[in-house]
Amino acid sequence: MDTIEKIRQRARQRQKTIILPEYNDRRVQEAALIIQKEGIAKVILLTPEMVDPKEKERYIAEFYETHKDKDWTLDRVKEAFQDTLYYAAMMTAEGKVDGIVAGAAHTTPDMARAAIRCLGIDSRITIASRCFIMVVPNCHYGDEGTFIFADCGIIPDPNARQLSCIAVAASELAVKVLDLVPRVALLSYSTKGSAKGKNIDKIGEALNILKETAPDLLVDGELQVDTAIVPEVAKIKYPSSPIGGKANILIFPNLEAGNIGYKLVQRLANARALGPLLLGMNKPASDLSRGCLVEDIVDCVAVTAIMAK
Repeated sequence: MDTIEKIRQRARQRQKTIILPEYNDRRVQEAALIIQKEGIAKVILLTPEMVDPKEKERYIAEFYETHKDKDWTLDRVKEAFQDTLYYAAMMTAEGKVDGIVAGAAHTTPDMARAAIRCLGIDSRITIASRCFIMVVPNCHYGDEGTFIFADCGIIPDPNARQLSCIAVAASELAVKVLDLVPRVALLSYSTKGSAKGKNIDKIGEALNILKETAPDLLVDGELQVDTAIVPEVAKIKYPSSPIGGKANILIFPNLEAGNIGYKLVQRLANARALGPLLLGMNKPASDLSRGCLVEDIVDCVAVTAIMAK
């Protein structure tokens, strides 16, 4: 059974309810039918007719009370709730559904803001980030071609503490969704001092933070990507590396590298890129690409269902 089918099967076993607020997108409509037919999850395609006016007013009041000190006027809140996205996010926060998947018809900033403001940030992780589950065909690196790439969508230039938080959040997803033992590589253009620079020092600091805050996590850095994922290269460049060229979680030094990296692998290696999956939220959320396919939506719903408590 390949990685995609394993994810769908694990979701079937959980039978969580996932809300899809982009009711008028054809791809979302088709995905909802497939999800229901295959029994992957229970889905709610949230149409305007399903919005309860009294609940909407309550959500607006609660949201305004929480965010009024952050330049959110009541008129601005009411305008935001004209879109079903915020109503769906508040339903998720309240526990009426188990997770939310959107982004086919919303930009990344729109989806991320709604998730962060409505769902809130996990106090253990402290930041929001995005990752992809990458499934590379005919590949024996990682876990038979399965990787997690992060952060690929939110933090432009993470500092050392933020890198460590991204690594922890991505590792937890690997365990929960993929049932993998995380082997984390903090990527760089340098391998253990082969070059010098401010960014390299940042990665070393992130490693030290992880050793202190997550001592059981198998992690190493700074590593060039070939040293991180190719055992033969690791033996030459850094034979004492604890991950030995077998990393399955790649933490990129900045957003440019992460975004470019996942798109190169997706296009040149014909890889499946599941996500973007939001990390660090109090409740599960997935932020689809606006160029997503129907099968991408189906698989993001499956992952989101597995992430639900």
